[in-house]
Amino acid sequence: MTLNTAERDGMVLVGKSVKDGKSFKESKSDKYEYLTLKYANRHGLVTGATGTGKTVTLQTLAEGLSSQGISVFAADIKGDLSGLSMMGDSKDIFVKRSAQLGLTYSPNQFPVVFWDLFGQQGHPVRTTISEMGPLLLARLLQLNDTQEGVLNILFNYADKNGLLLLDIKDLRSLLAEFGSNKDLQQEVQSTYGNISSASIGAIQRQLLVLENQGANQFFGEPALDIQDFLRKSPDGRGVINILSADKLMQSPMLYATFLLWLLSELFQVLPEVGDLPQPKLVFFFDEAHLLFNDAPKPLLNAVEQVVRLIRSKGVGIYFVTQNPLDVPDTVLGQLSNRVQHALRAFTPRDQKAVQAAASTFRQNPEFNTADTITQLGVGEALISMLLPDGTPEMVSRSYIKPPSARVGPVNPQERAAIMANSGLGGKYNTLVDRESAYETLLKRHEPQQAEGGIGGMLGGLFGSAVASSKSKRAAPASMAEKMVTSAARSVASSVGRQIGSAIIRGVFGAIFKR
Repeated sequence: MTLNTAERDGMVLVGKSVKDGKSFKESKSDKYEYLTLKYANRHGLVTGATGTGKTVTLQTLAEGLSSQGISVFAADIKGDLSGLSMMGDSKDIFVKRSAQLGLTYSPNQFPVVFWDLFGQQGHPVRTTISEMGPLLLARLLQLNDTQEGVLNILFNYADKNGLLLLDIKDLRSLLAEFGSNKDLQQEVQSTYGNISSASIGAIQRQLLVLENQGANQFFGEPALDIQDFLRKSPDGRGVINILSADKLMQSPMLYATFLLWLLSELFQVLPEVGDLPQPKLVFFFDEAHLLFNDAPKPLLNAVEQVVRLIRSKGVGIYFVTQNPLDVPDTVLGQLSNRVQHALRAFTPRDQKAVQAAASTFRQNPEFNTADTITQLGVGEALISMLLPDGTPEMVSRSYIKPPSARVGPVNPQERAAIMANSGLGGKYNTLVDRESAYETLLKRHEPQQAEGGIGGMLGGLFGSAVASSKSKRAAPASMAEKMVTSAARSVASSVGRQIGSAIIRGVFGAIFKR
């Protein structure tokens, strides 16, 4: 691969600016624009209307980060990012644009791992109900405050009693237990408050909706080991983790909650490292408006906290969205590296968005930022990155460097070949359904089963869960032994905590792993 003289150590080449905010036809190019890796963990924002070049900018950034040994995570909304795994071709438009920028176009391909919540276009990504926690699950189920309170009680009871909530049938069995067991309701009522049958029923109905969206394949084991997102290729480049999200986007709430869970995993698993010379991982959150739409205040506070603190874990978060107004001000103020593609100002809200975008930049006296935003062409952007001294540069009108890898999707055969060579298939491709809350609660009612048969209490209580169970397992000799065994297994393969220590839940309500 031919290196361009504009490429520098410790920096990612993003594009080249022009003088006076004019186009290349009116002014010769001036200076190169870089993302300084020392400050790449100060987060960023890529915005612009549909079709203005956001995906290409994302691909250019991902290529540059990977080349510097930094791992990347990005959701592939349209399938185009999968082309990162394939050698680019010398299209006339790329060669010409590179020449305009004073660069030599060099085709390349990058180390890629494909992931997919549904296990169809990538390795399955799973977590357990227990690990996700009540806050994110309540968001996913779209519960009201009362129902979320009931869900918190259920999680607290499960945590304290060693009930592993691994998949949906585990949670359903716990809901059934609370819904039919009046003694259990009274037991927790004095401490936590009333659990109404209406709330239990509402959660059960929302759980069914979630199942119909395909979430059964997301909840279970083996759960994702976040360290697998931080791998490097043999030549030292960072692996680009691409989540297939075209099907996932049909369930926007599942998409947004899944990415929030990933952020919580990174926040809780990775150690404090301070400010490194470059981040370990850069996380691109595409379609970021889905995260903030109708989000309750506690969730927004949690997101703000994670964005503020996760940089000390060596992680940079870059939100990608159409409109800067999609991101709350408390989060927007923490996004230091900015790439603004064109916005159209046809409506009063559009005009407000243009003014809001312009106001977030350090102004350049050579041109009017707000006017320029509406005049940008495809592949052009306003760029303002943190300078090597940590201060934001004045905004500049720039042309984005063309990507080196393929721009466009891979075909099914190419995708299958990449997946076969990832080395992760044996770890994630086979679902493991081990003993958990469903089996534990089932055993509690074995006396009723023996007396009344499967059509008695067991049938009424666990009918749907029994139908969905795929295997039967032998139980420990006693209930106490079963609890200890379940907790120990949770330690080994799911939670990673010491035997006997209390479960601690972090900022998003997910299990804090120590």
